[in-house]
Amino acid sequence: MAQSERPAAVLERRTIDVVPEAERHGTPLSQFTLWFGANMQITAVVNGSLAVVFGADALWGIVGLLIGNLVGGVVMALHSAQGPRLGLPQMISSRAQFGVLGAVVPLVLVIVMYLGFAATGTVLAGQAVDDILHTSTPAVGIVVFGVLTALVAILGYRYIHALGRVATVLGTIGFAYLAIRLATTHDLGGAFHSTSFGAATFLLAISLGAGWQLTYGPYVADYSRYLPRDTPERTTFHCTLWGSVAGSQLSMTLGVLLASIPASQGGGFLDNQVGFLGTLAGGGFIAVLIYLVVLVGKLTVNCLNAYGGFMSALTTVSAFTNARRISQAARGAYIGGFIAASMLIAILASHDFLSNFKNFVLTLLMVFTPWSAINLVDYYLVSKEKVDIPALYDPSARYGRWNIVALTSYGIGIVAQIPFLAQSLYTGPVTKALGGADLSWIVGLLLTAALYYGWVRKRSTAPTAMIYPEDADATGPRTDSRAEMNSL
Repeated sequence: MAQSERPAAVLERRTIDVVPEAERHGTPLSQFTLWFGANMQITAVVNGSLAVVFGADALWGIVGLLIGNLVGGVVMALHSAQGPRLGLPQMISSRAQFGVLGAVVPLVLVIVMYLGFAATGTVLAGQAVDDILHTSTPAVGIVVFGVLTALVAILGYRYIHALGRVATVLGTIGFAYLAIRLATTHDLGGAFHSTSFGAATFLLAISLGAGWQLTYGPYVADYSRYLPRDTPERTTFHCTLWGSVAGSQLSMTLGVLLASIPASQGGGFLDNQVGFLGTLAGGGFIAVLIYLVVLVGKLTVNCLNAYGGFMSALTTVSAFTNARRISQAARGAYIGGFIAASMLIAILASHDFLSNFKNFVLTLLMVFTPWSAINLVDYYLVSKEKVDIPALYDPSARYGRWNIVALTSYGIGIVAQIPFLAQSLYTGPVTKALGGADLSWIVGLLLTAALYYGWVRKRSTAPTAMIYPEDADATGPRTDSRAEMNSL
């Protein structure tokens, strides 16, 4: 039977172990549809609206978001390109930089990120469910959405990709309809009458776009790791990049326009994000269809969060237990626990949503740009895309327990951003001098990359060729791990 015709198991079997070549399938186009669909959703719309909420002019807000999405998207897509070659979840591969135990440090922060995004997304999806069922009880919508998320996440990779294709079609139709309604029922020209440029708010818009893309970095390769090993990296990169940038920019542009409608002209998106979209759609049955579009879009990205949260939690635990696989029951328990925690956060923390979400996204930038810098510099510039995969699971092997160079560079990269922060709780002195412009993520990315590269390039423990496990079933040339180790 041809590889593409293999019957798929109902439940995904692979977790943090390498995907054997015999189980690889799909084409890079699946990355486009997944990431386009995952970004055609209400939270991306809200993220775009924040540019206007915090002072940007509509035109410059859109331009700033586009620049941020492109810059952050390049970084995110470089992570995705690692998936087919390694066949691993993203955070397992970061053990090559941080050590088997050292990788737990960014992993814990990644889990917090997943919980935060899952919770904020659940708030909005819960509103959509509540508007469909008319329960007037937000907790009901949150629980219903949580159960749907758990179901798809437990089924696994193939079903998440299938949901992404559905979200791509529905999101394109639904958001196009809303854009037409917006253009025909409101004076959008008024949003562009003022074209005043403010450097601080423009940079904030760039940060919002970049932050949105960069936070995908820790899990984007999870969804490209099943592609055949000989899939061109360039193709994977471009399919991921343009799917994610196109979907997010369209959604964020809609958010900018919605936030620019004054209250005197029927504006109200900032007070009730999901409900306003139903009203804009025209109410009645059409509104219910829009709520379903919102629900499917949020379900897609929330499944990514739940699946990634499960992978990260398992990677953390396995650093101490050396386990590579778990039972289906344990898989369900991990995902169920994650979903339960995100629902609890959503129920308890749904007030002051916009302000909290903006601070959450910008705080994540401070934590994950140094991680991205270290991972990408090491993989592409230091290790030259060569990884000893069996050693990623063995604390006594090549990569060791802790990599002090990576951990120190990571810590410095985080601390160095503090003077550049623009948060409600703290504004750095450099940010104040620049009138509120947030440059922290640029500092975290460039400084960490330069520091790590200069420090580690002569200390690298990378192999001279890729080393795959004996059961990886590679169809192309393979490196014999024992012969390679003997050559060191």
